[in-house]
Amino acid sequence: MKKRFLSASLAVILTTSVVIPVSMQEVRAANETSSQVEVKEEHLSAKEFLDFAVTALTFQHGSETMRQQIIKQWVKGEELKDLSANIKRDEAARILVRALDKEEKETTIAEYQEKANKLGLFNGLSNSEKISKQDAVKILNNAKKVKNGATNEGVKEISVEDFMKNPGNFGYELSPDGNYITFSSEWENRSNVFVKKMNDDSEPVRVSSSKDRDIAGSFWKDDNLLYVKDKGGDENFHIYSTTFNGSEEKDLTPYPNVTVGLLSGLEGVKDEILIMMNKEDAKVFDVYKLNVKTGKTTHVAKNPGNVSSWLADRDGNIRMAVVSDGVVGTVLYRDSEKDEFKPFIEIEAGDDINPFSFSKDNKHIYATSNKGRDKVEIVKYDLDGNEEVIMSNSEVDVSGILYNAEKDKVLYGAYVTDKVHYQFYDEDFEKLFRKIQNKLGVEESELGINDYNKDMTKFIVSVSSDTVYGKYYYYDSTTDEITEMAALSPWLNPEELAEMHPISYKSRDGLTINGYLTLPKNKEAKNLPLIVNPHGGPWARDMWGFNPEVQLLANRGYAVLQVNFRSSAGYGKKFLEAGNKQWGLKIQDDITDGVQWAIDQGIADPKRIGIYGASFGGYATLAGITFTPDLYAAAVDYVGVSNIFTLLNTIPPYWETMRNQLYERVGHPEKDKELLTAASPVFHVDKIKTPLFVAQGANDPRVNKAESDQIVEALRARGVDVEYMLKDNEGHGFRNEENRIEFYNAMLKFLDSHLKK
Repeated sequence: MKKRFLSASLAVILTTSVVIPVSMQEVRAANETSSQVEVKEEHLSAKEFLDFAVTALTFQHGSETMRQQIIKQWVKGEELKDLSANIKRDEAARILVRALDKEEKETTIAEYQEKANKLGLFNGLSNSEKISKQDAVKILNNAKKVKNGATNEGVKEISVEDFMKNPGNFGYELSPDGNYITFSSEWENRSNVFVKKMNDDSEPVRVSSSKDRDIAGSFWKDDNLLYVKDKGGDENFHIYSTTFNGSEEKDLTPYPNVTVGLLSGLEGVKDEILIMMNKEDAKVFDVYKLNVKTGKTTHVAKNPGNVSSWLADRDGNIRMAVVSDGVVGTVLYRDSEKDEFKPFIEIEAGDDINPFSFSKDNKHIYATSNKGRDKVEIVKYDLDGNEEVIMSNSEVDVSGILYNAEKDKVLYGAYVTDKVHYQFYDEDFEKLFRKIQNKLGVEESELGINDYNKDMTKFIVSVSSDTVYGKYYYYDSTTDEITEMAALSPWLNPEELAEMHPISYKSRDGLTINGYLTLPKNKEAKNLPLIVNPHGGPWARDMWGFNPEVQLLANRGYAVLQVNFRSSAGYGKKFLEAGNKQWGLKIQDDITDGVQWAIDQGIADPKRIGIYGASFGGYATLAGITFTPDLYAAAVDYVGVSNIFTLLNTIPPYWETMRNQLYERVGHPEKDKELLTAASPVFHVDKIKTPLFVAQGANDPRVNKAESDQIVEALRARGVDVEYMLKDNEGHGFRNEENRIEFYNAMLKFLDSHLKK
């Protein structure tokens, strides 16, 4: 089983106070290039200086946990044993050299002092050994100049095509025996599947011939190669087989208006896999055996109408099922397929329980669960339902798992705070991970284990960051050799791209809100045009890493703010549920508070704020210009919701089992009619005055075309000019290369016309 990242139980639709001992006046002073602030001559303690430095030199203004993590990077071991003692100049020098990432081979505190002097950190100060608040303001302003290092000239403009065209070879996977490799690459402007024999000079062979739509993914079944594709964005994914020379492709699930998911590869069973398919009833998924040679399907398990997921044991027998009315439910278990299912674990409102594997002996079940606690953890159950916690994190949910079926062991769990981090449970695998990490010279957050052969001797690994789209490597542990295989969008130079900074701030009602701020390269972070980019879902989250559209905006001189507002996944049950029935209300307040934070920091020009989002982010865009019409000077709604009533009325049939959860989290169309009317932008178009650009896929099964039609028609009826891009061959977002390029060119032209006057 490969690396697995988790999502909230509902499919993504659309996808204690910090005490800082410095005043906001002093914080603002530290964010100015020069300071005229009058402060009392008072020497700072080490703790006060550190708090002041974190506030001035990072964007972590709301999370005490993240602030303490930063301080641990700046102060190591037995340094600064007494934080209440006055900070000395050389101690401050050591902190700042590390904070500015200028540390090299310094070992003595005198060497840090010398480096700080060379950097000009103490320019304009007396020679006093102790540091006053006035001194700290000057020091931190000097440090900010070094940190920014900006000439304010920006960088050369990179074309939309370079950011948005197909990035080259990606999605590398090994065959189970490790002798072949597959990857996706462009043919006829579409991503298709290629196969290459390992340790061989032969050219890769294209084995799929899709001209209408990108291949969504491919996988191996023994020596059989399979791939997945939908039509025009309708999300009715079918499984196709192909031969090694691509001469014969076959739709193995050729049923209209049906979508298919892989349940089990049935290791040891020749030519058969287990799939889930909504063939008999569009609302629910039954289990079938699929012969990948012939396409023959055999019905294995009937869904009575409320099963949201199934789990097969290690012999391929369906022995677990999760039933739910969308809010409460039960994990069911049976000893064999001949037996009746019986209750195993009760699922109460807010519980998120996802069994993902049986143990090798079929006597234990691995799962993720937040039952009885706030955060999702990795757990192991015996057949009586007794729970053993394998991994937990006090700050965030477990977000990813690498479980190896052969070792019958969780190798690591992943969690995301500022970035992705790993917690290892296999000493040998951790050594291997660290060896690869050291060979590539990257941080653990930048390294991913993508695939490996059955013996775990051959690996596909990838490296990516905020400025590196991605590189693929092949590592052979028997020879200890690592070989670069491909780079995504190699025409993009990381030196010309913008850094993504983790941020935090407090919402108006005291919640800690995390997110990311991307600042344009080589530009002073002052009075910039800003695009706030709310994510979809809303039960999803933004993460640190490469984002082509964020990089495109930053390349054009925009600061980009991404906010993990309440209801975002990954921060625990309470934080997610704090967004229940808060569309357009407290969720929107969190976004607004983030914009105000950027303005207060002096980063954003309050007259040049734009908002752009897709799916739920499109709803947040419309809500933003409806309920805070004076805040935004331009808005782009991409496949967004305008009318919550029609959204709930047109969800895909296979979301019916989650309808009650939607009512719980969004609102009930009858019981909460007043709430949903107040929150739906289409009913309040008289408030909208911000220039708007709308983009929509005609085949979108999640956010129906009518969502965009309604808002455009309502505004045009008022005489408001709305730019509208509709693509007949797209669904929930534009996947075809030519459509992506056209959309982002149009979006930039629109934003520039309103935000760069």
